[in-house]
Amino acid sequence: MAAIDRKPSNDTVEKGPESETKSGEILPAAGDDRTQLHRGLKARHVTMIAIGGAIGTGLIIGTGSGLARAGPASVLISYSMVGFLVYLVMCALGEMASWLPLGSGFTGYATRFCDPALGFSMGYTYWFKYIILSPNQLTAAALVLQYWCPAEKVNPGVWIAVFLVLIVAINYLGVKFFGEFEFWLSSFKVIVIIGLIILSLVLVLGGGPDHDRKGFRYWHHPGAFHEYIETGSTGRFLAFWATMVQATFAFLGTELIGVTVGETQNPRRNIPRAIKLTFWRIVVFYIVTVLLLGMLVPYDSPELIFASKKSNSAAASPFVVAIKLSGVKVLPGIMNACILLFVISAANSDLYIASRTLYGLASEAKAPRIFAYTNNAGVPVYSLGLSASIALLAFMNVSSDAKVIFGYFVNLVSIFGLLTWISILVSHIYFVRARNAQGVQDHELAYKAPFGKWGSYGALAFCILIAIFKNFNVFVHNPSTYGNFDYKNFITGYLGIPLYLIMILGYKVLMKSPGVKPESADIWSGKAAIDAEEQEFLAQEAAQRGQETRAQKWYRYTLGWLF
Repeated sequence: MAAIDRKPSNDTVEKGPESETKSGEILPAAGDDRTQLHRGLKARHVTMIAIGGAIGTGLIIGTGSGLARAGPASVLISYSMVGFLVYLVMCALGEMASWLPLGSGFTGYATRFCDPALGFSMGYTYWFKYIILSPNQLTAAALVLQYWCPAEKVNPGVWIAVFLVLIVAINYLGVKFFGEFEFWLSSFKVIVIIGLIILSLVLVLGGGPDHDRKGFRYWHHPGAFHEYIETGSTGRFLAFWATMVQATFAFLGTELIGVTVGETQNPRRNIPRAIKLTFWRIVVFYIVTVLLLGMLVPYDSPELIFASKKSNSAAASPFVVAIKLSGVKVLPGIMNACILLFVISAANSDLYIASRTLYGLASEAKAPRIFAYTNNAGVPVYSLGLSASIALLAFMNVSSDAKVIFGYFVNLVSIFGLLTWISILVSHIYFVRARNAQGVQDHELAYKAPFGKWGSYGALAFCILIAIFKNFNVFVHNPSTYGNFDYKNFITGYLGIPLYLIMILGYKVLMKSPGVKPESADIWSGKAAIDAEEQEFLAQEAAQRGQETRAQKWYRYTLGWLF
């Protein structure tokens, strides 16, 4: 099919001080900074945020309950499969983000390439997820501090208030300060994980105080696979699937890089670089870690079973169990301090995502226009204020009864992460259709998903399968709950799906918005400005390289290659 006219004048309609794309996204006029984000995230910020984005308590703590439930082989297989799924999602996102970095993030891609109704539903479900995750992380931080300061001495609400003020201040000071803060915290996370991997490898090879070279001993006894709910092959499959669901939740948040594209310097180069590193992060930080952990701790270890009943503290970490079993005298407080920093980093980035997602909705006229207003530092202050005020829900957790209710909230919004992946994959499939229909060749892309649209189709099918059977345990006969259908977990585990669909259908009915056809999809609005900005950035970079010292050149070709 012949390419359509690519002139920017066909893609925007002049409307006074602002212009609006054919898909409805509002673009600020030249010189109007009141609704513009600032490109303050440097390459090293984006890279380290991408590396550390999904490294948190899901890996440090969550792997313990997965190992106790399913065994080392199930954990390794499930994390490998879901890791590849995440890589496909990130490749799909990277292709769209490097072609057209939007301040509205991946909700803008759904609006432009697929259907405005999908962008509306995707944006709000993603926002719902993070306005609940932020207070949940604040609660986790307060629980971690109880290791040193019990609740009888200091009310957890005090710590919640302190950390809430801290993360709001970090977000309010601007994206440069946020990026620097997250860069160092993410760097610390990476150092901790690498240290744990090296220590685990030493212990596996017999370098611990017990001098016991364990190898794959625990894969033979008690075994590589454990049973869950049922016995025999059915029980082993249910255990594997439960771990698959858990691994999915451990990887949720990897798509954070898609929210930062509107504030990234030279996104055409930095976003693809961060996406490519996702593969190695998954291999090193997840697959290697769970492999070594399964070699150090048997799934039937009393210490591990005890740890899996804990939450958000060093006592819950399977790495502490591995160190204890190897005879290493370690201060659990060190691990507790690491977990505390992990949780603070997660709360900080969760609030950032929530505010930028609401900003994106407002920039597309899907939320009140006031939420697209930014201050002199490029921070959407009203979006930040609303998201931070909802984080006050964390104070519910001061009451023991409210903790149960809040747990149901977390179960409810966890499905929204999967729905976001599904929306990203659908948007990519439509984007490929649109660029093919409009004559865009592969060599014109700054980054192309290595598996193309077929990789997105496969990942989409797998995501839908996980979403449908996420809470399978409410359907399976469980002797411990025989005769009692767990309707609360059923409702909170699946309510997100009908809510997601209702928002899509409701938007289409009320707004009478048609779907986007490949031939008319808006893949050009704003691209010329990004092209010009990229050329300017490259020219400045080339000028700076001409004045580099020998030490600066050494850094650029070593650590600078990564950052």
